[in-house]
Amino acid sequence: MSTALASALLPALPRPGEALARLHRRWPLPALAAWSLAWALFVALRGSTAPLWLAVALATAAGALLALPSSTQMRRLLVAGGFPLSLAASGAAAALPGWAWLLPLALLALAYPLRAWQDAPWFPTPSGALDQLAELAPLPAGAAVLDAGCGAGHGLAALRRAYPEARLEGTEWSRPLAWAARLRCPWARVRRGDLWQQSWSSFSLVYLFQRPESLPRAVAKASAELAPGDWLASLEFPAVELVPQGIGRAEDGRPVWLYRHPFVRSVPAPDADTLRRLGSSRPPRGR
Repeated sequence: MSTALASALLPALPRPGEALARLHRRWPLPALAAWSLAWALFVALRGSTAPLWLAVALATAAGALLALPSSTQMRRLLVAGGFPLSLAASGAAAALPGWAWLLPLALLALAYPLRAWQDAPWFPTPSGALDQLAELAPLPAGAAVLDAGCGAGHGLAALRRAYPEARLEGTEWSRPLAWAARLRCPWARVRRGDLWQQSWSSFSLVYLFQRPESLPRAVAKASAELAPGDWLASLEFPAVELVPQGIGRAEDGRPVWLYRHPFVRSVPAPDADTLRRLGSSRPPRGR
C-alpha cells in the first residue's frame, strides 16, 4: 500500500475503543460475539494439551472481559454468564470437580476486589447522564477533569459527551477494569491506583459515583485539595453536609449534584478526629 493511500485510509479506520462501543450498541450482537469467542477459545484449548479446568477458566475470563463495555448491568451479566451456563447445560465439562465452578467467583473477585467494592459497587454511569454538566458547571477548553473510580470507562465516556475539549483522566483500583477503561476510552488517561491517595489539586472538576457512606470522605478530600472555582460532581447521591450550587438530571431522572469550592456547608465541618476516621491526612483548607 502506498503512503498516500495509507494516509487516506487510516484516519477513517475506527479506533479499537470506538469500534467496541459501536458493536455494543447493536444488541444482541455483543452477546453472540462474546459467547462465540469464549466457546472458540474453549474448543481450541481442549484440542491442545491444556487441562479442562484451565480451558474453562480462560474461556470464562474471556467472556467476562468482553462483557465489561456493555451498557447495562443486566447485559453484562448476560454476556459474562453465557459461556459458563451453556457449558454446564452442554455437559462438556462433566469431568470437572465441583470446586471448579467457583472459578467464576474467583475471576469476579480479581476483576472487582473487596477494596474497590467498599468504595462503590460497580454501577456504571449511564450514557448521557452528565449531558447537563457543561451548562451547569462550565469549564474552559483544555480543563482537567477526573473520574475518580472510573470502572470500565462509562463515566469517562459520559464526561467526554459533556466536555469534548477537556483533558479527561480516570483512576481505578481494579486492574482488569482499568485495562477495560483504557480500551474503551483511548482518548483519556487512565491510571490504576487509589483515588484517595491521588491528589485532586490539578483538576477543575472531579466526578464521583460513590456510595453515600464514602461521600463524607470525598468532601473532606475535595475541601483540602480543590482550588476556589473547582467543582465536585456526584451522580445520584448528595453530599448531605454541603449546599449544592446546581442539580442536573440524568436521562433516567437521577440527580447529578454539583458543588463549587469553596463549598457552602449545611452542617458544621467535621473535626480533626472525624477526618482521621474518614481517612483524610489533613483537615479541609481553602486555597
